[in-house]
Formats: sequence, C-alpha cells, structure tokens
Amino acid sequence: MERREQRAAAVERLDGVTRERFLRDIYPRRKPVVLTGLELGTCTTKWTIDYLSQAEGSKEVKIHVSAVPQMDFLSKNFVYRTLPFDAFVRRAAEVKHKEYFLTEDEKYYLRSVGKDVRKDIADIRKQFPILAEDVHIPEYFEKEQFFSSVFRISSAGLQLWTHYDVMDNFLIQVTGRKRVVLYSPRDAPYLYLSGTKSEVLDVDNPDMEKYPLFVKAKRYQCVLEAGDVLFIPALWFHNVISEEFGVALNVFWKHLPAESYDKTDTYGNKDPMAASRAIQILDRALKTLEELPEDYRDFYARRMVLRIQEKAYRNDYG
Repeated sequence: MERREQRAAAVERLDGVTRERFLRDIYPRRKPVVLTGLELGTCTTKWTIDYLSQAEGSKEVKIHVSAVPQMDFLSKNFVYRTLPFDAFVRRAAEVKHKEYFLTEDEKYYLRSVGKDVRKDIADIRKQFPILAEDVHIPEYFEKEQFFSSVFRISSAGLQLWTHYDVMDNFLIQVTGRKRVVLYSPRDAPYLYLSGTKSEVLDVDNPDMEKYPLFVKAKRYQCVLEAGDVLFIPALWFHNVISEEFGVALNVFWKHLPAESYDKTDTYGNKDPMAASRAIQILDRALKTLEELPEDYRDFYARRMVLRIQEKAYRNDYG
C-alpha cells in the first residue's frame, strides 16, 4: 500500500501583536497565524493538575474516551462517559490507567458544552467559573461578536479528526504542547469530505490508494507551546495532535451578520443558512438529472460545474 507524506509549510509566528495590528494587517489576509507573547492571565502558570482538580472539584463532566489515539467522528470510534472533573483531570494526565473504561492506555478528551447542548453554547464563564477568573481572552473582536469559549483537555497522544468551523476562532494553548495541521478552504476537493469532516484520519501517513487526491492539498503546520494563540480563520481545515497532556481554550466569534448563522447551532460548525439552502437546491438539481440517460446526465452536470466555477470561484488566492 503506497503511503506518502505531504510537505508542510510553516504557519507564521508573530510576537506581541496588538489588536490594531491584528485587525489591520493580519485578519484581512484570512490565513492562520500563531500569536505569541500575549497577556492571557494567570492560567498559564496556575493551571497545574493539582490546581485544576481542586478549583472545580467533583462536578461531573461528559468526556470522549477512545481506545486508539486517532479519534474518528465519522465512524464514532470512541464512547461518551461521565466522570467527576477532578478524577477526569488526573486520568487524562496519566499514560497508563489503573482505572479505565476500555483499555489501560485509553485516551481522554473533554470538549466543554452548555448545560443543554441543544440550546446552550459552551462558555467557560458559566461551565467553569473559577477557572475563568484566571483567563484573559485577547479582545481582538467586539463583545457582541462573541459566540463561545470552549474549554478543552486532552490526553497526550490524542489526535482529533480534520474538520472546519464556520466561525473565526482563537485556539489558546494554556498548558502542554499541540501540533496543528491545517489546509486551506480551496483544497476542500482533495480532503474527501463528509459534511464538515475529512475521511482522512492519518494526515501524516495517508492511504494513497484510498485517498489519491489528498497529496494535492497544501499542508500548513505549527506547534503550539503553552501561551501560544493560533488564529484559525473560518473554513480552514485543522487536525490537532496533543503531543502532551494539555489544557486549551477555543474562542469563537461571529464575523458574518448574525442572521447568516443557523440559530440552532450551539457548536459553531453548522453551515451558514444561505450555504445550507444552496446545497439543498443543488441536491434537488442532481436528483432531477437522474431523469436523463447517463450521457446526458454527465453532459449537463459538467455544464453545472462550469457555471459554478464561472459565478462563484475566486481566482485571487495567494
């Protein structure tokens, strides 16, 4: 089986970027960048395993538990379990477990959610109010644009599936180290998508027999150390590998008009309303083409693709 690793372009790292510079020089480029030297509060020094365990105590949290390092949301190769927060933190920091659900080397992942996941967004100020006091979120967007602040804890070695979000966000690495692999929205044709997620789990050693086009996607990569902040523009695909046990905070904000977003979206990953309608229309159009013989169906499908390219494709990507 042929396997081939992509070459990676380094994500730019910039130190001490002010709000004004970010909005003027960086944000309009719509490319990922690692921001260093920002004031994030006392979390970067206080959030030890002992402190985390004591600060929020034994409140129950719902977590992902996986027997393998590469978690796959499409096949659901993990289970959901509930643990007291202090017990979860200590387990997530272990390599081998005396107590476990699946295997002694299982991986743990917490992605905080609202009280009612169907209605409430994740907000560290509500779900983890004591820890929230230690965090200073960079104020690079207006307060009314705020959507969510997602508290995350990962076991060492855990890898999350490649996906995109529909909102701009900061991935704030508070403790530990992460490696992040990213792909531009324009490379979506090569990522074998199922909804917002890529079927390619192992981005380091992809199966080229199964995913031959994947090698065409340009790979960007960065390593986040404690205190680093990664700006991930909306629609950029990202795959996150926790090289160490670590704690992070993901902050999402709305950069499109509020009415553009699906009001039932509590995770920030449902396609904008206009995009959802367009996809539904396309699905109906493709269904209509099934009424034609194969050669006609092929011809008119290609004409549709050409219309889409002419009307919607950008030609100014860098």
